[in-house]
Amino acid sequence: MEIKYFEDTAYEIVVIGAGHAGIEAALAASRLGHKTLILTMDLNNIGDLPCNPNIGGTGKGHLVREIDALGGEMAINIDKSFIQSRMLNTSKGPAVHSLRVQADKRVYHEEIKKVLENQKNLTLYEGEAIKILVEEGKVTGVVIKTGEIFPTRAIILATGTYLKGLILMGEVQYEGGPHGTQSAKELSFSLRDLGIMLRRFKTGTPARVHRDSLDFSVMEVQKGDTEIVPFSFMNMDKNLTKKQEDCYLTYTTLKTKEIIMKNLHRSPMYAGVIEGIGPRYCPSIEDKIVRFADKETHQVFIEPEGLNTKEVYVQGISSTLPVEIQKEMYKTITGLENVQFMRPAYGIEYDCIDPTILKRTLEHQKINNLFFAGQINGSSGYEEAAAQGIIAGINAVQNLEGKKPFILDRSDAYIGVLIDDLVTKGTNEPYRMMTARSEYRLTLRQDNADLRLTEKAYKIGLASKERYERMCYKKNHVAVELERLKNLMITPTDKNNYELKKMGTMAIKTGTNMEELLRRPELDYEKLKVLDNNRPELSMEIVRQVEIQVKYSGYIKKQMEQIEQFKKMEGKGLLSIKDYAVVKGLRKEAIQKLNQIRPENVGQAGRISGVSPADINVLLIHLEVERRKNQD
Repeated sequence: MEIKYFEDTAYEIVVIGAGHAGIEAALAASRLGHKTLILTMDLNNIGDLPCNPNIGGTGKGHLVREIDALGGEMAINIDKSFIQSRMLNTSKGPAVHSLRVQADKRVYHEEIKKVLENQKNLTLYEGEAIKILVEEGKVTGVVIKTGEIFPTRAIILATGTYLKGLILMGEVQYEGGPHGTQSAKELSFSLRDLGIMLRRFKTGTPARVHRDSLDFSVMEVQKGDTEIVPFSFMNMDKNLTKKQEDCYLTYTTLKTKEIIMKNLHRSPMYAGVIEGIGPRYCPSIEDKIVRFADKETHQVFIEPEGLNTKEVYVQGISSTLPVEIQKEMYKTITGLENVQFMRPAYGIEYDCIDPTILKRTLEHQKINNLFFAGQINGSSGYEEAAAQGIIAGINAVQNLEGKKPFILDRSDAYIGVLIDDLVTKGTNEPYRMMTARSEYRLTLRQDNADLRLTEKAYKIGLASKERYERMCYKKNHVAVELERLKNLMITPTDKNNYELKKMGTMAIKTGTNMEELLRRPELDYEKLKVLDNNRPELSMEIVRQVEIQVKYSGYIKKQMEQIEQFKKMEGKGLLSIKDYAVVKGLRKEAIQKLNQIRPENVGQAGRISGVSPADINVLLIHLEVERRKNQD
């Protein structure tokens, strides 16, 4: 097919899909100055939250902060549209603190659609992509169902759960996408024609029920935090306090379990009908009952979908059981005895790729300028999708401009962990981010995402000058205050020791600097104010950063040493090896895996399943031999 560029249809970058991955990809590309088209099957579903009505949570909140630090939109948008905000895990260390907020689904969609519509260099268009055009190993265009052709230099696939989507409710099965939308069938065939193997994954969502049919008096109320912590670093100095909606905690009962077990054979998962693999960390209620057979009850959270709707989300009870069984089962949950359904629960099975065919830029290894982001890569969740989207968008631009790839490694960000896990290890189930996946989580906290990433984004032109200057202000004031505390000596006077004892800590016998005192677990920055007459006025964000860096300095130092060793291995490149069969001493399995995944460096090679420490030693020897040859 001959491709002709027409002024009104030629775009440098085409993004297929307007979910969270597509949004961040399109915004990044257009903000970096490239004419971008975002194709969506339905303009009314842009930025949809088809499952849980919240953003963030353990591990996921870190991703949102990192997207924000890079100049993305998700955090700013949820700050506009939240109806409840809670910081999770505050009883634990700062490494696992994670912000989780409830969204007003309709407001979230409306606000993000406004951003896209008003973004320079970005065009929105409703149409179903059915074919990717490739010539001589490079993408050249996209064909949509109406027959229109959009010539382009780069394509980012962010198709979510729409590829050959199949809705599952007991014996009822039909083609479709989330929220009653249609599925995308033809694009899967186009990908197969390009030699891209597809597989089936599954996810699901619980029923939405009418708020007035619930008895909240028998549930435990879950209120939002009194002090609102913004998601976006751009809002840290703003007061976002508002009246928040309550969520509620209730439980399934033994009767719930009995109904599910009695009808388990009618669940497509257990009837052998479902081909796709479901998420381990967000299982259906049938899965929970079977996997945790000893448990008599399971938690259920009641979460509002928005301020202007009576629909509420029944978190923890996703299901693929027939609708009549769902209704019977839901009525056995405490407080839901008179429940009125508004939308039934359903499962959805969809096509996705094996992400090990991608580079760490999220570009296909063999097809130039074809990028993938989000659930098509085998991940789950809005936050994981958005994180991949912004990286794909940046790298599409870097490619077109002939610039160095933008890669975040495992020591840089949770985004680096997410992408490295996907492209290096692959995934056999929908991948969910958790803090436990990061070996450097003490340094990759949500509170310092801007200090880690904003300068990188500013250098490539994505983070704004205002964002960069805010980060510099924070960084400089933290450094100045840390130095001041180190140099501020507290003498062992009777008055000082009296104050220290009042704080519940030991008196000092010799002069001690304020940094040492702050390191004591029982003391904090605010308590020590009484000993510090010349303390500067600092924001809570800076104070918190100072406290963390002081109290965890020993652990942070050890982790930085580990990161230094990690960086050494990451710095040993492998791209010069075209065929690992030439490396003497490698096992056959290692050769096969290395040739398939094409790791960029020794560190990445070491994380591939099937590549042993002995294989890594062989690679290191090979690199050293080659280095000496080149020197001679």
